[in-house]
Amino acid sequence: MPADLIKNIDKTCAFTGHRNLGGDLDTDYLVKVLKEFIDGGYDTFLCGMAAGFDLLAAQTVAGLKENYPHLKLIACIPCEGQSRYFSAEEKKKYDEILKNCNQVKVLNGRYYKGCMQMRDRFMVDNSSLLIAYRRTNTGGTHYTVKYALSQNKKICLI
Repeated sequence: MPADLIKNIDKTCAFTGHRNLGGDLDTDYLVKVLKEFIDGGYDTFLCGMAAGFDLLAAQTVAGLKENYPHLKLIACIPCEGQSRYFSAEEKKKYDEILKNCNQVKVLNGRYYKGCMQMRDRFMVDNSSLLIAYRRTNTGGTHYTVKYALSQNKKICLI
């Protein structure tokens, strides 16, 4: 595995969001927000690689790397075989994004109950900003936002 790319937590951002994207998600707004944070010094982005918002956010950062070649995208995979139950379309997107990552961190060799939350805590603990697409006050995204708040992290709700 390459040397750890998380050099400066103050310039590192993590993503969290729902697997099912709603019609209210404005991808142009996501790009605008990311550019503002990049212009403010953020250069490292942690993605949990879940279907839905995580993959969309990672795909967006990968696209921005064309104009911002200094950006680093790190896949934080909770366990081996994470994409096993993804749809064919999501699996294809997942594999393509992995090719665009500067580093892939597999946090556990196997799935266990709680490994997704462990991944979420890892990303929050190694960043200063959480960009979240949250529509409900339940589930993993809500858990991650609450954890980030408890750790005094900046949060940007999309």
